Amino acid sequence: MDWSKRVRKAVLKLKPYVPGKPIEEVQRELGLEDVIKLASNENPIGPSPKAIEAAMKVLSEAHRYPDDSYYRLRQKLASIYNVPTDWVLLGRGSDEILLHIVQTFVEPGDEVVFSSPSFIMYEILSNLMDAVCVKVPLNNYIHDVASLLEAITERTKIVFIDNPNNPTGTILRNRLIKTFLDETPEGVLVVLDEAYAEFVEAKDFPNSLDYVREGYPVIVLRTFSKAYGLAGLRIGYGFARSEITQHLFKVREPFNVSSVAAAAAESALDDKEFLDRVRKTVWTSKRLMYRGLEKLGLQYVPTEANFVLVNVNRKAKDVSDALLKKGIIVRPCEPFGLPTHLRVDIGTPEIVERFLCALEEVLKSSK
Repeated sequence: MDWSKRVRKAVLKLKPYVPGKPIEEVQRELGLEDVIKLASNENPIGPSPKAIEAAMKVLSEAHRYPDDSYYRLRQKLASIYNVPTDWVLLGRGSDEILLHIVQTFVEPGDEVVFSSPSFIMYEILSNLMDAVCVKVPLNNYIHDVASLLEAITERTKIVFIDNPNNPTGTILRNRLIKTFLDETPEGVLVVLDEAYAEFVEAKDFPNSLDYVREGYPVIVLRTFSKAYGLAGLRIGYGFARSEITQHLFKVREPFNVSSVAAAAAESALDDKEFLDRVRKTVWTSKRLMYRGLEKLGLQYVPTEANFVLVNVNRKAKDVSDALLKKGIIVRPCEPFGLPTHLRVDIGTPEIVERFLCALEEVLKSSK
């Protein structure tokens, strides 16, 4: 039986997401013991000790389903962000909330607008729903607000904006976001994906919850995977007004977030000292990374996230493969349309130094 004849045509056209190689795979393939991963924008320190303790406590109840309302976590998020509880969305990572959004609002043939490059899942999930993906090139690595607005038509259902952008780390500042929302036609949903917001240093980064409170048709997404270090537990969250969330709740699977993840996330929110330490570590290491790249004569995009986009001026896949042999996993950006760029996590200062030394060796040997 040729099952491709029975599969939805939209699925046949999908290109699967290819994540960064896991450390264990590289160790097996190359026989290396000491491997560091700088390919998935992960927290360089790990999860909060309080989050680990909370997760351990609920493991003894793992035979029971979680409270499907996730009352405690949703109440805490509502309190922290000063919004009603029914505005709070939870998912297995913010990726699942993105899936819920397209499942809820996108019909086959509808248009979905996003920048290129940006988070790859916008295209994958939109294609899954047989939408028409309208890609708008970045302008100098930054979202082009005027061009995004021009791309909106009567068929447009959603505009996705990752802020900071992945893979560039650049941001749209408050003035431009406000301009974009004011000029977006009625009936178009705007998704502001702020997975890396905790790492932003710019003072004029938008407080996007204000736009939700003011009644703009906006969904704001955040995650516990990055700054909070809970990527392995898969939990994200978001906010929208109840006239939007009431429909998203209909497509959510019951018990979609594990009790372990919910408990860890709740305690992670309480550990503000740990979050501050993570942010300061990334900010310190970012400046160290900049200095090292400048010493190597490489161009990079100044970032507001926990990763940096580097132009290595040659085929990035070759550089990535060479770094892999030295036990360093980075992300070549050919899938983003950037064949000479690497995206590299900003780790601890020690890890940054190790990456820079290895990169220097690779670049010298490839001359």
